[in-house]
Amino acid sequence: MTVSTNIKNIRKEIRAAERQYGRKPNSIILLAVSKSQATDKLKTAIFEGQTSFGENYVQEALPKMRDLHNYHLEWHFIGSIQSNKTRTIASHFSWVHSVSRLKIAEQLNKYRMSELSPLNICIQVNLSNEKNKSGINLTDLPKFAAEINNFERLRLRGIMAIPAYVGDFSAQKHEFEKIKNTQKQLAKKGIVLDTLSMGMTHDFRAAIAAGSTMLRIGTGVFGLRN
Repeated sequence: MTVSTNIKNIRKEIRAAERQYGRKPNSIILLAVSKSQATDKLKTAIFEGQTSFGENYVQEALPKMRDLHNYHLEWHFIGSIQSNKTRTIASHFSWVHSVSRLKIAEQLNKYRMSELSPLNICIQVNLSNEKNKSGINLTDLPKFAAEINNFERLRLRGIMAIPAYVGDFSAQKHEFEKIKNTQKQLAKKGIVLDTLSMGMTHDFRAAIAAGSTMLRIGTGVFGLRN
């Protein structure tokens, strides 16, 4: 199927899941994950009304940003963050979903220019404590969130999670609910987060059921990467 057809279908599925699980209509943001995708595919998505794109690699994202600078797009960095890339990330992206180290947060805050609005931040958690994934432990989240809130040029928005792969809907939902419950616990401590960045092509329905506000979908929008 084409990108145009894919994006229409995925939006229909998202809206249907919103109704099914009692979510507010049109409340869930579709973030199109565009890593390894040609600019022409992004343009097709843009023509279908897509404005938010997620990139994993700085060197791949910058040419796309230049080619598409005439469109009013919102760029999200969702990949692993290297210290030597923080200046570029801070100056070119509106959101960063993958913050899990205080040193990285300090550098993003340092390099976020004053003429730009504060950089939107999601803290990445490692739900299943997988060695091959970045992210902090859920138990460390309250302290880390409080530290992020101290940075003037950062705006803490939420939590990002990539659970271990499971095929069963109930198991997927159970993992995502851990994040939703943590959000509620943080609110009781005065740390209010409005964004839960969770759910990808294979598990976004369970994520919606559990309370996701932003889905990171690549294959479901662009098809398999080359």
